[in-house]
Amino acid sequence: MQSANNPVPVSAKQNSRVNTHKMIQIAMLGAIASVLMLFEFPLPFLAPSFYELDFSELPVLIGGFALGPVAGVIIELLKILLHLLIKGTHTAFVGELGNFLIGCGMVIPASLIYRKIKTKKGAVIGLICGTLVMSFAGAAVNAFLLLPAYGKAFGMPVEAFVEMGAAIHASVNSLFRFCLMLVTPFNLVKGAILSVLTMLLYKRISILLKSFWSK
Repeated sequence: MQSANNPVPVSAKQNSRVNTHKMIQIAMLGAIASVLMLFEFPLPFLAPSFYELDFSELPVLIGGFALGPVAGVIIELLKILLHLLIKGTHTAFVGELGNFLIGCGMVIPASLIYRKIKTKKGAVIGLICGTLVMSFAGAAVNAFLLLPAYGKAFGMPVEAFVEMGAAIHASVNSLFRFCLMLVTPFNLVKGAILSVLTMLLYKRISILLKSFWSK
């Protein structure tokens, strides 16, 4: 126990203040991301309509860049939990699991690289790598986990997904080609848009966050 003659070190107080600010920033970014997740729209020329684009990964990426990859994952998880509280699930939690896993596939490599190379070039490299990991890992996760789980939950055979894919891209004749020809391009487009927005907004928002806490 600290007494009046043995006060808490200044550094400990500073660390406590920084940790509190960090937790509040994570909560704020998670809340913003959950709201953005409500506004989603399909890209029917790329993938079936149940794949919808939203910009909820933008606060996650900004948080990952500003606070580190662990914070990015926590923001991603908080986004999903808040979204479930607000809207519930219409996919038997399969869509929410996919959103979390694929979101982490982008934010973890992107923020890890930016943490090592804190320059504009490092941010660009991180976002490119994050987009590629999200796109190709997302295809694998869809093929081997998400689509089979979704089909089982709603009584849909694999052939139903293949037929939906073939209506968009004639070369789709299997679940693997469905993911390669439709899911991968969808995530590449999503990653590219998110990367551009992150590059445009990150510095402004990070400065705003710093100035807010310095007051």
